Amino acid sequence: MSTQVPETQEAEPETEEQPPSKGDERRAERRRKAAERERERQEEAAERAREAEDTVELKVFRYDPEVPEKEKPRFDSFHVPFEKGMTVLDALMYARDTYDSSLTFRHSCRQAICGSDALFINGRQRLGCKTQLADLDEPIRVEPLPHQEVVKDLVVDMEHFYDQMEAVEPYFQTNELPDGELEEQRQTRENREKIKMSTRCIWCGACMSSCNIAAGDNQYLGPAAINKAYRFAMDEREGEDIKQQRLQIIEQEHGVWRCQTQFSCTEVCPKDIPLTEHIQELKREAVKNNLKFW
Repeated sequence: MSTQVPETQEAEPETEEQPPSKGDERRAERRRKAAERERERQEEAAERAREAEDTVELKVFRYDPEVPEKEKPRFDSFHVPFEKGMTVLDALMYARDTYDSSLTFRHSCRQAICGSDALFINGRQRLGCKTQLADLDEPIRVEPLPHQEVVKDLVVDMEHFYDQMEAVEPYFQTNELPDGELEEQRQTRENREKIKMSTRCIWCGACMSSCNIAAGDNQYLGPAAINKAYRFAMDEREGEDIKQQRLQIIEQEHGVWRCQTQFSCTEVCPKDIPLTEHIQELKREAVKNNLKFW
């Protein structure tokens, strides 16, 4: 019986730790000084906020699944100096820049055009940049949009919302082009007036978040997508055949017929689009589309 002799491994030579270079020491010193200046700046700003005659209290939803101690949702309070004309977005930016740089939320244009800062403020879907602090009762409670998966703090995953918008083919289609190469695609004033409000959608998702049907039916197109379908279905320049295709998309099982006319989407729309009316008009168009006369 043979015995197997275990292989012997040569011991790896011990490596001596190299002392930090002068460049590493300088970089570390710069980082230390920058962190110290940031702490001093935040302390000074916090002191100014405490000394301010008029402040507002924000209770902000916090959640970060990537940090163990922040996995459990909570609310943090921030006291922000109040100035006339301040919006909720202004206050959030002050809180982030002064107290906690990890506070996360979306924002861009600050003019109620991009739709990126839709939030749940004092129990209602609103745009942070459009909502005045002076119009709200304290403490001002700021949360992410309901019925959406929270990514971090006030940021929600909008992927499903965008998928629903794309499902209605939200772009202009036509089979008839003008005869002249430089001639424009003409539209009557009456038709432009009819679809004018529907073109104001900024894809903020506030209406979808407020909709109880969308909360219970993940396949429901939702008010924003149906409004976008309305904008093109009612555009006289597309042609009747394209309109019929759009009606087939929105009259499916999870389309316009799921709407229960609660007007919640219309109430929260920051651009005052009559969403519920547009959905009802598409219902009437779908009914007329299926009528046959002998």
